[in-house]
Amino acid sequence: MKEAVARTLKNIGLEPIILHEQANRGKTIIEKFETCSENVSFAVVLLSPDDKGYKADQEPESASYRARQNVILELGYFLGKLGGENVCALLKTEENFEFPSDIFGSLYTPYDSNSGWKLALAKELKVAGYDIDFGKL
Repeated sequence: MKEAVARTLKNIGLEPIILHEQANRGKTIIEKFETCSENVSFAVVLLSPDDKGYKADQEPESASYRARQNVILELGYFLGKLGGENVCALLKTEENFEFPSDIFGSLYTPYDSNSGWKLALAKELKVAGYDIDFGKL
């Protein structure tokens, strides 16, 4: 998912920033995150079913798929910093997927296997003011 999104962004002339590919420069992870996002005007957040979790009063069998907690933090950070109109949350769902409750009203863009997400992402970037050549998708 990460590679496909990065490749798509590059194809349409944008330079994605992938945090783990950036130099650490002796910073903590949150310092690195803040530094790498200083000059960012749009964020694409990948919500994929990488973890499973359940409430403390439930049994392990009730576990739901969910995005990693650091990704939820990053989504919230960018929603606060850039506003919802400049954040695209790509959602790769799995059966029994747990949505972040505080942002459930936010719109998600489905990360589908037929690549419809590419056009949806390009449209979001266009509305946000980016010059997008749809022919390069």
